Amino acid sequence: MVRISKTKIVRKPGYLYYLGKDGYVWGSPMKSNSKGKKYKAGTEKIERPKGLCWVGKEGYVETK
Repeated sequence: MVRISKTKIVRKPGYLYYLGKDGYVWGSPMKSNSKGKKYKAGTEKIERPKGLCWVGKEGYVETK
């Protein structure tokens, strides 16, 4: 796995994290978290590479 971000994302339980089209990491509430709201989880704008990206266990955005 290749780390493509410098800032660490602090995960909250009940949220799904993804890299949005705007280049920022977003947290969206899962179905079990009915009172949660979508929020911008990261402050770093990341250039999206081709392929799949995800937030790894350490909290950094990674790709293959």
